[in-house]
This record gives sequence, C-alpha cells and structure tokens, in this order.
Amino acid sequence: MAFAAVSSAFAGGLLTNTNQNAAFVRNFAQEGKIDITSIYANPAGGAFLENGWHLSLNNQTAFQQRSIETTFPLFQYNTENPSPTHRFEGKATAPVVPSFTLSYNKDKWSVSAHFAISGGGGKCEFDKGLGSFEAAYSGVLYQMAPALLPPGVTFQGYTLNSFMKGKSYHFGLQIGGTYKFTDNIAGFVGVRGLYATSNYNGAVNPAATTNVGNVPLYNYGIELNCDQTALGAAIILGVDWKINDKWNVSAKYESPTRLNLKNKSEIIVAEDLVKEKAASILSQFEDGKKVREDVPALLALGVQYSPIEKVRLSAGYHQFFDKVSTKFLNKEELIDHNTHEFLLGAEYDICKWLTISGSWETTRYGMNDEFMNDLSFNLSNNMIGAGVRINATKKLSFDLGYMCTFYEKREVTTQTAAGPKTDAFERKNHTFGIGVNVDL
Repeated sequence: MAFAAVSSAFAGGLLTNTNQNAAFVRNFAQEGKIDITSIYANPAGGAFLENGWHLSLNNQTAFQQRSIETTFPLFQYNTENPSPTHRFEGKATAPVVPSFTLSYNKDKWSVSAHFAISGGGGKCEFDKGLGSFEAAYSGVLYQMAPALLPPGVTFQGYTLNSFMKGKSYHFGLQIGGTYKFTDNIAGFVGVRGLYATSNYNGAVNPAATTNVGNVPLYNYGIELNCDQTALGAAIILGVDWKINDKWNVSAKYESPTRLNLKNKSEIIVAEDLVKEKAASILSQFEDGKKVREDVPALLALGVQYSPIEKVRLSAGYHQFFDKVSTKFLNKEELIDHNTHEFLLGAEYDICKWLTISGSWETTRYGMNDEFMNDLSFNLSNNMIGAGVRINATKKLSFDLGYMCTFYEKREVTTQTAAGPKTDAFERKNHTFGIGVNVDL
C-alpha cells in the first residue's frame, strides 16, 4: 500500500508473522513439536503437555534494510545527483518484539493464551523519499516549470526535499482450548483477536533550479500524516496426532482476518495541477475513509521424527491464501499464486542441560510485476536459523536464537511517457531472540 514503508521483517506471508518467539528463531519447523513454545504453530499439541501451568516469555530484536535502485531518464535533471540511477534506502528496526504464551493442562483438557505481534513489526524511514515520487515530480517540473517561471528565468533542473517514514503493528491475542479424544489424538478450537495500528508520515517539496538560482515551488508539494486503526478476528482449528514416541504430526487452519483500516489523516496538497495527480496516489489516505487490507487465511502442516532419543527432525509447510484475501483496489488480483513456505529443522540434546538446533526455510511469494512497486514490496527468500536451549532446571529453560534472511533481488520495468522506469528491489534482515520457559 502507498507510503507502506513498513512491512514484515519476519517470516510469513503478506501481513503475517509466523515467528512468534525465540524457539522459532533457533528452529523454524515448530508445527510438529509439542512444547509450550509451539502453542502458536501447533496449538493442538499443547494437549500433551504435563498437567499444570506452563509459561513462555520472549523478545525478538530485528534489523532490516530495504533498498530500491531506480533508473529513470529525468533523474539526470536532479542538480544534486545528475545521474539517471538513484538509490533509495530505508532502515526498519524493531528492538522490542515481545510475546508470551500461557497454558494450563488438566488430564484431557487444556486452555491456552498467546500474545504476539502477528503482523507489521516495526518502523522504517526513507530519509530521501522514494523513487516513484521523485519520478512523478521530475516529470511535472520538467514539463510545467519552464512555462510557469518569470520572463528571463530559464529552467536548468530541479532539487527535491523528500522523506518517508512509517510504523505498523498488528497485536494479536489468541485464546483457545484443546481436548484429547484419545491418548494419541487431540483437537484445538480458538480465536485470535487482532488490533492493527499504523502511521504513515511523509513529504515531497520540490524546487526548480534556474539561471538565477533555486525557485521554490512548494505549491507543488505534498505532506501527509495518517493514522490507521482496525479490529479483526480469526477462527483457529487444529489437530495433533502423537503416533508414538518417534512420530508426531499436526495440522492447523486459520480463517482470514477482515481488516477495515480507518484513516485519521492530515493531507496538504497544492491547489493546482499536482492536486489532480496526487489524488490518485493519496486516495486511500483520505480522512475518515476505510481501507480494506485483510490478513489471509493460513494452512499449516507439520511433522516431527525422532530417530534416536536425543535427536529430533522436523518439517513444516505453510500456505497463505493471498489470492482470496481482499485488499484495497482489489490488489489481490495482481497475485499469480498463493504464498508457499517450506521449513526444515533439527535438534540435538548434547547433554541434559543443553540442546543445539538449526533450521532452514524458503518463502515463495506470487506477486506479479504489476503488484510490485517501491511503496510496498515483498521478495521471495531463504532463511537460516540456529540457537540453543539451556535447561537450567527441570522446570526452567532458556531459548537463544539468531536468524538471517537472504532475499532474491528483483527488477521491475514500467513504461512511462518519459521513458522506461526500472526498479531493482533488495532487502536484508537479521533477527535475534531470547526466551524463558517455566513450568509452574
């Protein structure tokens, strides 16, 4: 979405974070596991925890860099950077991403609660703005400035004072219950309430460079400050089959979360030709308007196999139903296929107090070139993670993990009246996690 400088710095599909704690950071394939830290990924597996209270407290710290290298013919008229190729960089930081999980088990029954940031995940700022806005304004200045300048003043080029920043968080609280139908099969029914909050703030203020210096054209500028909020809910169903001490399999389905983001906006736009051009860009930020941005449904499958007592191998699969998730201006129609994720993980108990783990995940997005732009983009990627669990006592353990993401660079070319505009998209991501788990 426009001005959406923030997007998930974590794993998952569009508008979804699947990493909810430090245990995920060190081992992505949580779907087949039975543990207090796996209640999000495999809620039905919580039925097989021991009787009593179980608690997990976690924090993640994520750092992400988003880079767009834009090539456009009119950029050569930027007197401060007279090159047809400009690079725009944004840094997204999320120093504190907390979560907690609580479960109470009694014989065949258990109830659980889980809180985390289910989407969004931080803030991001482009201190030089974005290429799409400079391209639009360079065209306006190149075409209109010569005719609007005083007699004897000739157009030489332009300068641009621009910035973009935003923040976005989806706070999710999951509550549900499990029941063991047999000693080996359990089911889960629950609901996740979601509170979405975002802020987008930006400005574009151009000036024409002339034979007598810079002539401000601030009446061509745009300033935006928009807050968005929404409430939504999803139904969650899960099943776990603990076949024996070596094998465990699970499945989970989450319904789509309907989000109608309501705008509270202040927009300052010129009373001239730019206003018409800006109207289409900023229409979704009109004050009081509701913007549809649903979180897609999710199907998650998992399996864990323990060939020997100290070793556990796990695998998982996610499908996010992006193509049927309603978005502003029906943008879901620009998605060729749903998002798919494949996950592998392994754990080894070195001794009774130390477990080491490593994992791999790949995410394949299905957006076509028309969906992609520098205002909002996702890139298919591969991710690796590793870490440890320290068992301080029988009832107290700690998770420590690190993961990094390797994004695939993607180039998209758009034809314009001034010539082709090419955007090369890149991202980098590093995440650290720490958690403490207690059996009460």
